[in-house]
Amino acid sequence: MKPLTRADLLGLEDYAERRGAMRREVMALRRLRSVALGAHARLCFENRATLRYQVQEMLRAERIFEPAAIQEELDVYNALVPDGANWKATFLLEYEDPEERRRELSRLGGVEHALWLRAGGGAKLAPVANEDLARSDGARAAAVHFLRFELPAEAVAALRGGAALACGVDHPRYRAAVDPVPAATLQSLLADLDGGAAGGRAGGAS
Repeated sequence: MKPLTRADLLGLEDYAERRGAMRREVMALRRLRSVALGAHARLCFENRATLRYQVQEMLRAERIFEPAAIQEELDVYNALVPDGANWKATFLLEYEDPEERRRELSRLGGVEHALWLRAGGGAKLAPVANEDLARSDGARAAAVHFLRFELPAEAVAALRGGAALACGVDHPRYRAAVDPVPAATLQSLLADLDGGAAGGRAGGAS
């Protein structure tokens, strides 16, 4: 999957006109590519379309229009674009009540390393977590983590051959699993890999 470039982005005026339609399309894509792990955790698998939308939103919010500053944002978000042999995801811990969030995050240190994927009857695949910086501090976890799942060729072949995908988290204080991941979600994820079809778009390049 190619990294995003300035050619993929709309100018601020054009984006303002198309933002509503793009938001609806990307939110539908996000729902398709998200997996809830219990009541308080969620894996959101990223692709060019979801990340392009995030870049556009950042440029809009910060009123960024200078080329160097735009490139800085692209460099940040391109780190989350799958490269054809892996899946990249944002892992969210979600607690609406601030006190509950503080209490639970203080007990979930290392949870990002307890996540796993499994293709069919294969072994569990652990992610590479938070390559930019550590997001657990002792017993405490951050609410947002960035993950990369490297996929062995045999796992990809199994999934393309019809095997189910499962995912979960095995932390002593938080356990949940989804087995199988919905077929439509898996098909979208397979499109991220080399040889896959387009995994979804939001708006056109300008």
